[in-house]
Amino acid sequence: MDAAMWVAKTGLDAQQTRLTVISNNLANVSTTGFKRDRAVFEDLLYQNVRQAGGQTGAATQMPTGLMLGTGTRILATEKNHAQGNMINTQNALDMAIAGEGMFQITQADGTIAYTRDGSFKLSNTGQLVTGNGQPLQPAIVVPANASSITIGEDGLVTAELYAGGGAQQIGQIQIARFVNAAGLQPLGNNLFKETIASGAPALLNPGTQAAGKIKQGMLEASNVNVVEEMVNMIETQRAYEINSKAISAADGMLRFLNNNM
Repeated sequence: MDAAMWVAKTGLDAQQTRLTVISNNLANVSTTGFKRDRAVFEDLLYQNVRQAGGQTGAATQMPTGLMLGTGTRILATEKNHAQGNMINTQNALDMAIAGEGMFQITQADGTIAYTRDGSFKLSNTGQLVTGNGQPLQPAIVVPANASSITIGEDGLVTAELYAGGGAQQIGQIQIARFVNAAGLQPLGNNLFKETIASGAPALLNPGTQAAGKIKQGMLEASNVNVVEEMVNMIETQRAYEINSKAISAADGMLRFLNNNM
């Protein structure tokens, strides 16, 4: 009975963690470029009471064994990098990636982080930066006499100058594509960090070698499906209740034994 309680307790812990993952998904349903998480479960070590295939006689063997499970746990939280919906903002500095890849962002310590959030702004020097002021890499600087900028699907950035100054090429946006994007480490602020699991990024021009294309004036919405998350939340709640009832049942059986011994 004591073992049953501990097994059910691992179920409670796992379902509580899963609910935290679901809550984070729902909290970020309106976050630009957010990718939903999925909790991955695994069963714990088994207590091998009787080995399958053990000898039961001189010429007979057990077709099955007696192995008791010790519960479950959350093995990992996996990011789903499926494409989110495209939102038309009509803002020339907004960009979305249609396909695979991420924008490169230079952090304060000089390291590179990666994001799907293409809601860029202009700094006081005309440089394209994130909402937190971190610059896009490679750097794109818009001239002070630019009347408008155009960003092609291939990432080529051109500026139209005032007073008939004509068009001027001011930069080329590159995107980073990872072999295993699910292995990236989330940093918060819509940023990801390269890890050993993700592998090194391949820096590509948009639209080449399976890299996504740039869509100017659009943003990628979160790929969280509210209905799916609500169903998952109900399922988690029911699983939590069942594990709680298992603990209550084991407690009742122990109480019965104590009262009738």
